[in-house]
Amino acid sequence: MNDDVEKRWHDPGALRAAVAYVVAVIAVAAAAFALSVQAGHSLGWAFGAPAVTCVGALGAFGKTYRDWRAGRTWPIWHGAGWFLLTTTLLSFGIPWQIAQSQT
Repeated sequence: MNDDVEKRWHDPGALRAAVAYVVAVIAVAAAAFALSVQAGHSLGWAFGAPAVTCVGALGAFGKTYRDWRAGRTWPIWHGAGWFLLTTTLLSFGIPWQIAQSQT
């Protein structure tokens, strides 16, 4: 079992899984953004991309907790969760821009 403060984490399988998960969430968020553009910049559809990335971040944090409880390499998923949460905050600019253009 690794110590939580140990910096020598090495789990290529977990890294590949986390990267694939993040790429999949970003792809779905991009599709949601494309739908909002196709819907004529609808404010309701504009919240699709932030919603997808937020749910993806919660999923990554859930995986972090499950890996931590099982004694596996959890910091990789923790980083994926924080990346998606940051992406969520940045993607809130989409509905903000649409709301500004509609006023």
